[in-house]
Amino acid sequence: MTGDDPLEESEPGEPIADGGERSSSELRSDGGAAGADEVALDPWGSSSVSDYRKLFEEFGIEEFDEVLEEVPNPHYLMRRGVIFGHRDYRPVAEAMREDEPAAVLSGFMPTGDPHIGHKLVFDEIVWHQQQGADAYALIADLEANAARGMTWEEIDEHARSYLLSLLALGFDPEEGTLYRQSTNREVQDLAFDLGAEANFSEFQSIYGFDGETDVSHMQSVVTQMADILYPQLEEPKPTVIPVGPDQDPHVRLARDLAERMRFFKVSEAYASFELEPEERDIVADFYKRLDPAEFDDDMLRCTHVAEAIAETPLEELAVDASTLDDLLTKLEEGGMEPVRPRTRFFDRRATDEAFDALIDAIDGEKRVYENHVDAFEIDLAEAEELAREVEVDNGGYGFQPPSSIYHRFMTGLTGGKMSSSIPASHISLLDDPEDGYNKVKSATTGGRETAEEQREKGGKADECPVYELYAYLLAGDDDEFAKRVYDECVGGERLCGDCKEQAAQLMKEFLEDHQEKREEVEELLEDADIELESPRRR
Repeated sequence: MTGDDPLEESEPGEPIADGGERSSSELRSDGGAAGADEVALDPWGSSSVSDYRKLFEEFGIEEFDEVLEEVPNPHYLMRRGVIFGHRDYRPVAEAMREDEPAAVLSGFMPTGDPHIGHKLVFDEIVWHQQQGADAYALIADLEANAARGMTWEEIDEHARSYLLSLLALGFDPEEGTLYRQSTNREVQDLAFDLGAEANFSEFQSIYGFDGETDVSHMQSVVTQMADILYPQLEEPKPTVIPVGPDQDPHVRLARDLAERMRFFKVSEAYASFELEPEERDIVADFYKRLDPAEFDDDMLRCTHVAEAIAETPLEELAVDASTLDDLLTKLEEGGMEPVRPRTRFFDRRATDEAFDALIDAIDGEKRVYENHVDAFEIDLAEAEELAREVEVDNGGYGFQPPSSIYHRFMTGLTGGKMSSSIPASHISLLDDPEDGYNKVKSATTGGRETAEEQREKGGKADECPVYELYAYLLAGDDDEFAKRVYDECVGGERLCGDCKEQAAQLMKEFLEDHQEKREEVEELLEDADIELESPRRR
């Protein structure tokens, strides 16, 4: 969830993320390479993602293009495909469209100076705040100390710099929330509650922790889970976490923990006993297929469904034999119990008072069992809202699973990955503007070997770190300008020398402007409600 890791390259020169061909009229930021080796997502390592499509296939990340039309006033990073994927972003987009409560949160591990990669996340937070979302930005100082071994003095120095850049880029501290992990007691208390729902074997599976892993490192993970859910402490609401794809393990764990903390699980059901999702899908299908009028007393019963399923070839059911056997056993044991659709409220961790309140709140026909309530006159969406309302009224959190959006890693200016250990590969937001100018002038490009060849064949903008600077930063909100740079490059009209000169000048102007604004917001930061010096310093 934090933005400390070096932004890394997506290998150039391959098909775009959806597998199609790029046209000059479809402005995209870069390609993402096909045919790379397996994707490994490590929140503390330096994992690169060279094939973004594998993230869709292996980790269930959805393509952002599919939700783009639902986003009000989409940011240019969204329009240009820099933000390429999401998890469950639709509730956030809907909330912003309908002017309903929503939130955005991201954190920064202060391990060095903020750079142009961090600006992507800063911009995403600020944009969501401008669209009406409650905005949260945190300094992950506990993580920096536990996972990176940084001193509190070092943390304070870098934290201040991150916050200045965030404010300079438009974050409103009066409307938003700034905090550091180590001084937020609410986050620490929530982390304690979440820790009761997590275990070491899970951390081992997700993060590769072993017997040598410090306990404080494990605690920092639980703290990050609390950070992600913190915006929902006052009320449950759609919340988005803007991150690079390497942080996806944190998002997945947070979504799981949000569900585990719920009092009730709401699902569809067809009988008094519980079915696994695959089993339920089969029963739902046969409920639609079978006509109750064909059976005695015009009632479809468990035994009837079992007989019909048993007579169906296994390949048609599209499940394995073990799943089928389990399902048939459950149905046969159900015997003459009627098969009827209903909405189930399953008691996951509710108090007795909350369970009783739920029973009272359900209108219409219902059946009450020891661990669940079946309701016959309420649909799934209404049931979800009712369960959350009862939970919150009875002291529960009622968390909604947090959403996330993912931006591409940037290519280093020298080619390869952008790394904080290679100064020439990246541009710090604190770089002297002349140094920023010189770094861009010295950058690798996607140009041909000669000017003649470039005019004839066109440049390779999709492989060019300098073009990425235009798409990610230098063109700002001006899509036409970014598109013109791309078209002129691939059309052979734009040569690398002139292109780099223009980009270098724009970078110099950006750094001058940003650093002036940092000075202007110094007083704003001093007045902000955040501790700038850690009480843990000795």
